[in-house]
Amino acid sequence: MRYCRAVTVGAETEQERSKRRYQRTLFDGVARRYDDARAGYPDHLVQFVVTTAALGSGSAVLEVGCGTGQLTERLARFGFDLTAIDIGPSMIAAARLRLAGSAVSFQLASFEGFAAAGASLDLIVSGTAFHWVDPEVKFRKPAHLLRPGGWLALLATGERYDDPLGAALEGMWAARSEDGDASVRPRKPADAEVIAGTGLFEEPIHTTHAQPMARPAEAVIAVESTRATFLSWPEEVRRGFTEELRQHLRSQAEVRLTQQTSLTMARARSR
Repeated sequence: MRYCRAVTVGAETEQERSKRRYQRTLFDGVARRYDDARAGYPDHLVQFVVTTAALGSGSAVLEVGCGTGQLTERLARFGFDLTAIDIGPSMIAAARLRLAGSAVSFQLASFEGFAAAGASLDLIVSGTAFHWVDPEVKFRKPAHLLRPGGWLALLATGERYDDPLGAALEGMWAARSEDGDASVRPRKPADAEVIAGTGLFEEPIHTTHAQPMARPAEAVIAVESTRATFLSWPEEVRRGFTEELRQHLRSQAEVRLTQQTSLTMARARSR
């Protein structure tokens, strides 16, 4: 499926920037729980990225926000010249352990601070992390770092729980949200819309995958307690949320859900 609607990147207030930059540091404190709880990425979507970008052994690839190395591990199998960066030292340590003995180059760095020569990369890829990058850098820097015809690939994954848990969780998050009811907030444009609006890339490609599954109740609690919003709450709020969630799950050994994964890719325009 292809996107053609163009939008521009909205401005970010100083308060929004401060909140985003703070929240993106919080995952490092729960690196082990994050690694155990969070789902990885479907192999066929990773293969789609590789095939679409026409990558081969030795292709120069940068992964932004590698976390504990779930996506990195899949990418490393292709023999790329792969660099993986993250701002969390515990995340990098977990990723290095996962890929011990591999040729992946890990760097403790933000994408904003990452240094590389212009037009030196064949692919920049990110898994559920690119929304943490500064808006003014997010697409201009990839366009600078990618070789003509190089690709930007953004993966994202998340859980959609079957009701009644899905509805209950939505209410729990809304009740503790600073922004109020999510249903009345403006819709954020999709990656494909924003990329199209920059004028820096060719027409984006967008595809999705949905995988129904069942997960243990404790795994659901672990997933929900690794979200940035949860991690930014005071301890008493986190404790109350977790206790309420346990009440909803008290009679369920397993939880039915759909793991939803999206992929947006775009090729850099020739300069």
